[in-house]
Amino acid sequence: MGKNDGKVRVAIIGIGNCASALVQGVFFYQDAPDDAFVPGLMHPRLGGYHIRDIEFTAAFDIDVNKVGKDLSEAIFVPPNNTVRFAEVPHLNVPVYRGMTHDGLGRYLSQTIAKAPGATDDIVGILRETQTDVVVNFLPVGSEMATKWYVEQVLDAGCGFVNGIPVFIAREAYWQRRFRERGLPVIGDDVKSQVGATIVHRVLARLFQERGVRIERTYQLNFGGNMDFYNMLERDRLESKKVSKTQAVTSQIEYEIGEENIHVGPSDYVPWLTDRKWAYIRLEGRTFGDLPLSMEVKLEVWDSPNSAGVMIDAIRCCKLALDRGMSGAILAPSACFMKSPPVQYTDEEAHRRLEAFIAGQVDEEITLPLEQPSS
Repeated sequence: MGKNDGKVRVAIIGIGNCASALVQGVFFYQDAPDDAFVPGLMHPRLGGYHIRDIEFTAAFDIDVNKVGKDLSEAIFVPPNNTVRFAEVPHLNVPVYRGMTHDGLGRYLSQTIAKAPGATDDIVGILRETQTDVVVNFLPVGSEMATKWYVEQVLDAGCGFVNGIPVFIAREAYWQRRFRERGLPVIGDDVKSQVGATIVHRVLARLFQERGVRIERTYQLNFGGNMDFYNMLERDRLESKKVSKTQAVTSQIEYEIGEENIHVGPSDYVPWLTDRKWAYIRLEGRTFGDLPLSMEVKLEVWDSPNSAGVMIDAIRCCKLALDRGMSGAILAPSACFMKSPPVQYTDEEAHRRLEAFIAGQVDEEITLPLEQPSS
């Protein structure tokens, strides 16, 4: 485990656009005032930890052009194509050779060449660097690779924040494994600050609370980053579609039928780079059984849109470590993730998160559930 020196020591798995935005964000906001409203941030200081207290300790990737480079350089190596919004100093954090497994899909393998050599000693590196929290940013569909890394994280004694739609925190098996090791896990599948999922959830909830019966809805997403390129391989999309769909249907208190909802990535448009365009439509019946429909288009830089959320999730994971909490940490998971162990309304999730940060924690919020694995 990490040392308790007022720092949050973080290792990253997968040095793509999300990692780039996260690392840049730590330096962009390092002088953010504690008590001001800072655009893009929910919590400049969270539970005693400022953003500048995050220190990067290790990084893992398989790309021949990233492995061996300092993290500060690797985050800007193509095919990374997110916006460069902060200068990052040399971090003296090398990118180590990670494990491939199913992390490199059919389309990504046309763009990325694997680094030579064997997988580095992940457990040894995490222990030697006294890492507190490990963040997972592997490509969508990396089921085997994610579970392999989770085993390394457990052996190394670190907390885990799962930013991708491979189901770990919501599964009883993994909840039990983390609880047995006395370690916290927050997940699964990061929910961007104002992304398509949160907008779709809020609109669905608004329709329901105002008495509109939702009959049909869709969410179509386009982007030009490697995440969208990777998801052209439709076999890798199953968990992503489940995650995004359940995030929306959890806010509707009745069944609308599988054929009446479509939520998921739609296509790869290279010139969009790391920008994401989302189209959302809801159709329903209102007073007098008359039709009502709504359409929304969202344009956003995709990876920075989730970086602030991950910064908060990382610090909540460190708080859980400090407090000796283990298993799935429900309140941060519900607020920050699309597929948490328990789905709340966004208002309720935010209330529970603030209670967690303040240390007002009860068993209902923290104890892992023993639901069957899916």
